[in-house]
Amino acid sequence: QLACPPTQLACPLDLGCHSVRRPSVFFVKMRQRLYSKAKVLGFKRSKHQQTESIALLKIEGVNAKEDTRFYLGKRVAYVYRATATKQRARGIESRFRVSWGRIMTAHGNTGAVQARFAKNLPPRAFGSLARVMLYPSNV
Repeated sequence: QLACPPTQLACPLDLGCHSVRRPSVFFVKMRQRLYSKAKVLGFKRSKHQQTESIALLKIEGVNAKEDTRFYLGKRVAYVYRATATKQRARGIESRFRVSWGRIMTAHGNTGAVQARFAKNLPPRAFGSLARVMLYPSNV
C-alpha cells in the first residue's frame, strides 16, 4: 500500500489516501497612516542670514522637484512632548503639543519643501520628524 507524504497539498499519486490540506489564511488588520513622514532639516538660510519663519522639510519618498507638486498646500504637524501637562480639548490632559504649518513651495531639485508654521519651530526640532497630512486634497 502506497502512502503519500503528509506535507503535500494534493495526493501526487491520486490515490485518495489522505485529504487535501489547504494553507490557512490569516487576516491581519493593518494600521493605516493618514500622513507622510518628513524630517525637519532646518531654517531657510543664505550665507549670512537665516529666515526662521520658513522651515525646510524632506518628505519621505519624495526625491524630485516634480514629486513635491502633490504636497503643496498640505498641512504639516510637528508633534512634540513638553514637560508639563496641559488641559487640551474635551478635558483631556496631555504632555503632547502640536505646532501646525503648511507647505508653501519646493526647495531645490531633490524633493525638499519649504513650510511656514503658525509659530516658528524651535531649533531642537531639527532632525526630528514632522507629519505631512494628506489633506486638503486637490485630486
